[in-house]
Amino acid sequence: MERRTLFQGWKLPVALVLPQLLLTFVFFLWPAGQAVWYSMTQQDPFGLGSVFVGLSNFRELFADPLYVHTILRTLVFCFAVSALAMTVALALALVANRELRGRAIYRTLLIWPYAVAPAMAAILWLFMLDPEIGLLGHPLVKAGLPWDYHVSGLDAQFLVVLASSWKQISYNFIFFLAGLQSIPQSVIEAARMDGARGWRRLRTIILPLLSPTMFFLLVVNLVYAAFDTFGTIWALTEGGPGKATETLVIKVYRDGMINQDIGGSSAQSVVLMLGVIAITAVQFRFMGRRTKT
Repeated sequence: MERRTLFQGWKLPVALVLPQLLLTFVFFLWPAGQAVWYSMTQQDPFGLGSVFVGLSNFRELFADPLYVHTILRTLVFCFAVSALAMTVALALALVANRELRGRAIYRTLLIWPYAVAPAMAAILWLFMLDPEIGLLGHPLVKAGLPWDYHVSGLDAQFLVVLASSWKQISYNFIFFLAGLQSIPQSVIEAARMDGARGWRRLRTIILPLLSPTMFFLLVVNLVYAAFDTFGTIWALTEGGPGKATETLVIKVYRDGMINQDIGGSSAQSVVLMLGVIAITAVQFRFMGRRTKT
């Protein structure tokens, strides 16, 4: 029988939810509304005035082939970061879930990278893979390998995906480990007695039971890669070389803060916001149904 809390009157429920509603309005709804308004105006760079232009900024965006390439680059980047971060985190969680000596220490160490700020994570990878001063990058160059993310777009893309994924592995690891610990040991033992070992047990027993966790993490990782990787990418490459690592969030910052195109930048932020909302809605619509079966 479902238990519900009943309130006498409406004042107490409103008082309880009012702080969250105020935070949502101030930090999400109001900025989002401002972005939508600015996206339909042509702003003076010095803030002296604006002209309403309707959907002109959006038409100019999608008529620009460079912006279309940025969208495709961002999609590839988001799925690459999500796939790498989730795969490595699942592998680490599977190992940490075993009966190992000192496994509490391993789990703690694997969680620590999540506390590192994105810009600091970028600096750590720069010190490791810089072709001139990097602990790993410089020996690679001396060994004759063509590694230089300053001039090679492919090397730069590999570096930003690696650094962004490393930052998110700890977050995924926490949820995967919790999901593995929630699986009844009786189910695992029964599968082992039936001859399901190794990859077969993982594919037929563990992964289906982890599908709700994987679904949740997929959505979270896509949103993370689309928004929260700005500090990592900007500290490493600033979107270069030759825009090879310029994602949508980098382009929004460059056009809005550096080039002072407020209207165009706001239009890009609206497109990015709608894209993330659409991805989340699709995931919940189709993949959420699968997790219930």
